[in-house]
Order: sequence, then structure tokens, then C-alpha cells
Amino acid sequence: MTSEPPIVVIAGLRKRFGTFEVLQGIDFEIRRGEVVCILGPSGSGKTTLLRCINHLETIDGGLLEVDGEFIGYRRQGERLHELSPKEVARQRSKMGMVFQRFNLFPHMTALENVCIGPIVVRGEPASEVRARARELLVRVGLEDRLGAYPAQLSGGQQQRVAIARALALDPMLMLFDEPTSALDTELVGEVLSVMRELAESGMTMIVVTHEVAFARDVADRIIFMDGGLIVEQGTPQEVLMAPREARTQEFLAHVPGA
Repeated sequence: MTSEPPIVVIAGLRKRFGTFEVLQGIDFEIRRGEVVCILGPSGSGKTTLLRCINHLETIDGGLLEVDGEFIGYRRQGERLHELSPKEVARQRSKMGMVFQRFNLFPHMTALENVCIGPIVVRGEPASEVRARARELLVRVGLEDRLGAYPAQLSGGQQQRVAIARALALDPMLMLFDEPTSALDTELVGEVLSVMRELAESGMTMIVVTHEVAFARDVADRIIFMDGGLIVEQGTPQEVLMAPREARTQEFLAHVPGA
């Protein structure tokens, strides 16, 4: 991590679905190169938080900045105005997101899935993009599966293609939403291995996960959420080994490997 200004600034973030407030005032900052893992029970607001960061969900209050830009909106006086889809797409291109379900295009090969973003979003030359996409697929261990379609790949292989696709736009921030939750147990390790390599390379990462051992080994900081609030945050040693809050203690007591 560096002494540069935070790459992500979130202050007083609120999100409602109808009358239900999913996020009730979230505050944290992330610096370049930091790996933050978010733990918490289902329904605690973890996925909604990630979706707000890249404006897949609009926010109902607070501040959310990435790389100094207010995400999804521009401020005019005291009012906020939502950005155009084109402007939002430009902002999103700074962030790679890997979902629970792989969201690959079924009619495209692994190589084509990785190429699509830079070509469509940024209009980059196809020949340059294909060369970079090949390198990324090699990086995630799929050099022999470039021409395979998603249906011909295991779940772990599909998720590694999804990671390569997210990296193809050269993002400054990677968002992972329970990236191993849809995988069979024996496939989890191959995806976590790629994520460990990314963390070691200095990539800034926010990871919503139930993989406590991964969070313990890789995270610089762990955030525990419940009921739309940050209950506790700190180093893995602080949160996992000596949690201060009773709710954190209760949660970890029921998590295998915690």
C-alpha cells in the first residue's frame, strides 16, 4: 500500500429497496494495492454494496467515489444528476467485477469472451486485444482452452475466464462477489489461486467471500457486515482471532475454519 489518497471513498452510503434499507450508512476507504475482504451473513448488504460501487445499483444517500470521481452521478449545486449510460460505462471500465455466476456469453469462446470488453467499450484494435486476451488466459492457467465455449468448461474454468475478462480492461480496482459460491468444492482452489496471485501482484481488491481461510491469508483488512451496517473491521488477526463485537464472535463461531 502507498501514501497516495484513497482509491475508494465511501461515506454515509445508504440504499433502500422500497421501505427496506439494505445499507444504513456505510463508511470506509480503500487505498491502492489494498485487499479488503467483506464477511457477513446472507442479507447483510455485502453484494448490494459491491453493486453500488460500480453503479449496478443506484444509491439513496451518501458519498461514493472511485479514483476521485463520484460514481454514477454528477453534482450540480445541491442536486445530484445521474450520468448517461456512456459515462457510467466509462467509469465502470476502471473496475473489473467477477460475479457469483460467471455471466459468460455462451455463444463466444473463452478468447472471444475476454476480448469483447476492450473492443466494444473502448474501441481498441481487435488484433491488440486478442494478443492481450491470450496473455490473460495464460495467466489464469487456460492456455489450452482458448477456443472452448463456456458449456465445454468446468465451473472453475468459467470463473477463471470471467476473471481474465474483468482484467482485460486493465482495471484499477477488482470487485469479487462470492466468486467461489457457485463452484463444487474441488474447483474452489483453482479460482482462489488466481485471486491470490492477483493480490500478490498489487491489485486493489474488494472481495465478498465466505472463504475465511482465504480472507485470513490474503486480506490486508477484513470488514464484517450485518444488517446493512459495518459491525467491525480490522486486520485478519484482529477480526478473526480476537473479534471485539459479540455479533462477529457469534458469526465466526458458526463458520467452518474461522
